[in-house]
Amino acid sequence: MAICTCCSKVSEADSLVIAAVQIMTGIFCIFMWYLLLILYMGQIKGVFGTYEPITYKTGCSLWGIFFIISGISIIRATWYPSQRQLTCAMLVNILCMILAIISMILTIVELSTFKSVSYRNYGQAKLGRQISRVLLSFYPLEVSMALTYSIFGCVGLCRKKEDARTADTEEVEDAF
Repeated sequence: MAICTCCSKVSEADSLVIAAVQIMTGIFCIFMWYLLLILYMGQIKGVFGTYEPITYKTGCSLWGIFFIISGISIIRATWYPSQRQLTCAMLVNILCMILAIISMILTIVELSTFKSVSYRNYGQAKLGRQISRVLLSFYPLEVSMALTYSIFGCVGLCRKKEDARTADTEEVEDAF
């Protein structure tokens, strides 16, 4: 990760790459939610009922919308740098980290508990669990991207505050 030596923040190119990865991850999660929606809506009520995991009921993969919003906020903070934009991008990234961690926990709970389903729905349940395993590999990626940007964004904000204090001090000293 290229860090600017003068201001200790994430470079523009790195910020845009992080944003692109977050947007692509969010789009992928939404498409997987749509696939799960089609998959589980087509179940036939059998002897043992239908398979509706907790991640499907809560819409965990639909939370990818927040990953997209986070990527867009990073792009805005990169193109129009200001303290407000950077703070907004960091807050949305922190929200994304929380949602991704919750999604990981719910997916692990879903994959560790499996109630038998009727023979007709077994294939759909098995495919749905495979999709959940794929999504489980994307949540740590989202956490790492959001954490990286939040850390370097915080360093950038602290550096801007220090530079502002130094500039104020220099102005007062020059006045004397």
